[in-house]
Amino acid sequence: MHELADRLADVVAVTVTPFGADGSVDLGTNAKLVRRLVDAGVNVITPNGNTGEFYALTPDERRQVLESTVAAAGDEATVLAGVGLDVASAVESARHARDLGVPMVMVHQPVHPYLSADGWVDYHRQIADAVPELGVVPYIRGPRVAGAQVGLLGEACPNVIGVKYAVPDPVRFASVARDAGLGRFTWLCGLAEPYTPAYWAVGARGFTSGLVTAAPELTLRMRDALRAGDFAAAMEVWELIRRFEELRGADASADNVSVVKEALAQLGLCRSDVRPPSRALPAGIREEVASILAAWQEGEA
Repeated sequence: MHELADRLADVVAVTVTPFGADGSVDLGTNAKLVRRLVDAGVNVITPNGNTGEFYALTPDERRQVLESTVAAAGDEATVLAGVGLDVASAVESARHARDLGVPMVMVHQPVHPYLSADGWVDYHRQIADAVPELGVVPYIRGPRVAGAQVGLLGEACPNVIGVKYAVPDPVRFASVARDAGLGRFTWLCGLAEPYTPAYWAVGARGFTSGLVTAAPELTLRMRDALRAGDFAAAMEVWELIRRFEELRGADASADNVSVVKEALAQLGLCRSDVRPPSRALPAGIREEVASILAAWQEGEA
């Protein structure tokens, strides 16, 4: 498990799920998008994450997306499969991932309206115990779960190797990581590039990214700068991607996926279609995405 934990200390690309003109999942385009990431030097890929519209896919579609991703990545990148929902469904998805040769799963934050901290531990323990050969990475999006609960889960389940932490509070993150065990887990900033420099400064050693699907060179630049301890260089990237990420985060991240897919569509890589409850972008935001992409491309020239 130590080797898997080390692999997590990297950019974790959370891929989109492309749809065809008829609304079905476009597996051919999915494979091309995955290969583009691998060829760019991305080492860890999460299909069926929130950027992949996990909750808008059917169980069969999630299986197909994972199978397509595994085949496209081959042995050149590690797949961290997104699983979730009720315990039985999460376990079934994790076992499917295991049977495909996937070594790790990321467990979505439970969406049950009545979440207790102790129940959070039990939920993840049942999943981790069912697949002891897999690395397990809980996804924390709310402050109800503290370091004590993460630490208890780690004590009970040696295969819980990392934590994707997505509470927008670097001070709280620093406390949770230390209360749980800073060196016990690989800590990922689950809030993408805007928060990554701050989270890195207090203990994160990897981060998730949807932006990387559109601009892998920018995300990898930030990773390399942080690994080198060059926060000034990391913040140069931060400034370049700031507006793009602001568009994604506006109105409680209502257009999070739509902005990424619009960028990919303008790059000619996939359609911009999303499923409800996401929406197609209004013209003004589409135009702003075009301006951002043009600025990035001009900077490369």
